[in-house]
Amino acid sequence: MRVESPIRKRRPEAGIALLIAIFVLLLISIVAIALIVSSGTESALAGNYRSATGVYYAALAGLEEGRGRLAGKNSNSFKTTAPGFLPPPGTPLAVGSPIYIINPVSGETVAPWDPGSTYPDTEFNPEFSSSGYSLPNPSPSTPSLSTVAGVQGPLYKWVRINAVSEKSLNLDVAPYDGTKSLSTPVFYDGTQLNVSNSGAQVLEITSLAVLTNGSQKLLQYLVAPTGPDLSFPSALTLDGSILNFQASGNTDFYVNGLDQQDGGSCSPVEPPKPGIGTINSTATNDVISGIQNSRRGNYIGIATSYPPPPSPSVEAVIPMPFPFQSISTLDNISPPGLVQKISAAGVADYVVAGPATSLPDLGSPTKMVVTIVGNPNSDPGTNGDLTLSGSINGYGLLVVTGNLTLDGDVSWHGIILVVGQGRMYITSYGLGKIDGAVLIARTRHSDYTSRPSLAGVTFETTNVNYGNNGFYYNSCWVQAAQPFSFYKILSFHEISQ
Repeated sequence: MRVESPIRKRRPEAGIALLIAIFVLLLISIVAIALIVSSGTESALAGNYRSATGVYYAALAGLEEGRGRLAGKNSNSFKTTAPGFLPPPGTPLAVGSPIYIINPVSGETVAPWDPGSTYPDTEFNPEFSSSGYSLPNPSPSTPSLSTVAGVQGPLYKWVRINAVSEKSLNLDVAPYDGTKSLSTPVFYDGTQLNVSNSGAQVLEITSLAVLTNGSQKLLQYLVAPTGPDLSFPSALTLDGSILNFQASGNTDFYVNGLDQQDGGSCSPVEPPKPGIGTINSTATNDVISGIQNSRRGNYIGIATSYPPPPSPSVEAVIPMPFPFQSISTLDNISPPGLVQKISAAGVADYVVAGPATSLPDLGSPTKMVVTIVGNPNSDPGTNGDLTLSGSINGYGLLVVTGNLTLDGDVSWHGIILVVGQGRMYITSYGLGKIDGAVLIARTRHSDYTSRPSLAGVTFETTNVNYGNNGFYYNSCWVQAAQPFSFYKILSFHEISQ
């Protein structure tokens, strides 16, 4: 018997499931690899962003340390932490003479003035070589204060502070003459840059930060100190009608409007000023009538020479410089006048209750202090009388809102404002003198309530042949005593590397 076995046909789909599985697995692998690559890219981007942000803020921290330490009101100012690091008060920082703050980590050397060092300053010479300057090697430096209690601060390496010129800025500033000075420092008068020594000197602050991963950033500020920029028209300015003026009979008593500049070199020497400045011809005649004929040659200044002629240097100043023109600009609560701005936090070093017979701090040639006697920030104010006796040598800006009495060997270097009661007395023999400028103005009634307008002022010395050595205009001490509160940022940019 014949047995036949059936022939089965193979289905064409046999093995397709394996191919599909392999394809899906391959697709999943590709997607997984793409996700891994993408994740790595995102991580790299995030890391780069962190580095860029970190190094930017590290460099910015360096700029801010430099700017903060320039301000004399800062407890960590150069004046306090590095005496002598900057030029004496009133002396501009010379173009081409940079100073550095250095911030090395442990065991590291930071010497930006050395082109062979790890962190050289490669920016100074491109800015100043066309002016004929090259980076001094070495340059003055002082340590950073960013490291506290052994904890490393921001990782900037150095901060450079230097003066600028028109050439280094590649900028023609006022007066606009089409040329760019190579070495004349640039100043800022509150409105514009200038090379006329008007206002405050402009400084450049440059900061280099380098992170451990090699990220670098170079940032730069232009800054200038801001605050009342006081300009005085005479050695002794009487800002009001004359209630009483009685001069000294002492042969050694002088009122001299010629710029003395014995407190430092703050070139240029200012033009001659009157020994005494008044508000009008009537006040001028009242002052002259209070000066003994035999002593009129002791009042030296504009329109006089040395030896002086018999006519005293007493001149009307019209108009009176701002902000001495009115009560609203001189002693006003809202908006604040000059006295109120000076007494503000961060400007005044001391506000002393009157009547006072001493001051908490007389300052020094390298530490000018700002002191207010009384309380000008209320109406009525409070007693602002001050009597200084004995042997005293003070430095800075002194604002007396009551009566000021000097008795003995009292000297002051800087500015004295007798604003409020507007009375100044010199009561006995002494060898002291005032170097700088003095202004007397009466802005308040005897009960310290505000007056509607400036009133008569009083200046008296004992009318015998003795008294102190007088008043000598000195632009160096006037500049040094200016009550600057902080350094304003004029420009900010990142430098390509």
